[in-house]
Amino acid sequence: MNSISRWLGSLLMVGIVFLFACSGAVVAAPVDHQSFQEFLESFYTEAAAKGISRKTYDRAFASVTEPDPKVLEKAAYQAEFTSKIWDYLDARVNPLSVLDGLIMAGVYGKTLASVEKRFGIEASVILAIWSMETSYGAALLRTSRLHYVPRALATIAYADKRRQKFGRSQLIATLQIVQAGDVELEQLMGSWAGAMGHTQFIPTSFLAYGIDFDGDGRRDIWNSIPDALATAANLLRKNKWRTGKPWGYEVKLPANGAGMKGETKTLAEWQKLGFSRPGGAAFGLLEDSAELKMIGGDTGPGYLMLKNFFVLKRYNNSDYYALAVGLLADKLAGKPGMVQSWPRPAGSLSGTQKFELQELLSKKGFYDGGIDGRIGPNTEKSIKAFQKKNGLVVDGEATQDLLKVLRK
Repeated sequence: MNSISRWLGSLLMVGIVFLFACSGAVVAAPVDHQSFQEFLESFYTEAAAKGISRKTYDRAFASVTEPDPKVLEKAAYQAEFTSKIWDYLDARVNPLSVLDGLIMAGVYGKTLASVEKRFGIEASVILAIWSMETSYGAALLRTSRLHYVPRALATIAYADKRRQKFGRSQLIATLQIVQAGDVELEQLMGSWAGAMGHTQFIPTSFLAYGIDFDGDGRRDIWNSIPDALATAANLLRKNKWRTGKPWGYEVKLPANGAGMKGETKTLAEWQKLGFSRPGGAAFGLLEDSAELKMIGGDTGPGYLMLKNFFVLKRYNNSDYYALAVGLLADKLAGKPGMVQSWPRPAGSLSGTQKFELQELLSKKGFYDGGIDGRIGPNTEKSIKAFQKKNGLVVDGEATQDLLKVLRK
């Protein structure tokens, strides 16, 4: 697997960062005023009741002496709840994610075909999820951004009162994974919330949907790409994915159509009300029910979301996430992308212009990060340096005016 990791690292053209930003390190007040070590010792009673041996427990926490100070910081920032939809999509559905997905489709074509045949989930959808979760595995190479999962979940169970129940249940599931021998402890790395492997499963979901697709006796979503892709497909199948059916339709709204957002009707009923697809293409089965979503606000394009959209939300309960997976899957399958535009603020950049901005900053010596279209802290720092050097207002904002200056 080391050779696969090295190959993935050299293949992908940009560094990938997790969807979590960090600020100052602060750990919230502990639950019940225990010390962290007292919490770990007392929690064993709960773990033992779920069948966890003392040996497994001690192994899992042998190197853990204190909470993870970064976990609670990252919990406060999630892109699905802090970004505008157009910025979220720009960073995830773009020429780079499509190109890398097509490359992976070639490399893992046989595996994807086998997964599609067994589970009934289209290869393009599995690839889109893989891209969204770890950018086709590249995020797993950024080990400095990963967390030791037992420590991360123990931190949540100990210090995050809002997520205490989640932390405790996921920590038990993690210990069950360790006891089953699906992964070595040193490889049990993941996100702040315990999402793990190529397709980022939290521990309880791994136990429910994990698949040993390569037949080696382990459900290994960390090192086995076949296992990871099959596990993602299994989740969608068990949540009643409709094979060969669309996830939804972009629609043009009639006058006052946005006032019906959140309503569910058959496609035939929506059509009678004046909803249509851009370009005049026909809807699919008119008896299918669809919910009207206005994800970009009442002035943005509308979407009539079908059953498969809501199945995607079982993977990540976010409209942003499900829409991004659907749009990227369509692009990977060779289908047209969005036709209408999002209501971006005046002077803001399009997705392709964000790539151009980073390229120009790099050429001028102000930016040394990945050209990935993500306007994060590193890009903002580079913008400020350029602005200061050129006598501009130093605000770190990526705008049309800034791009014009950079082009000169």
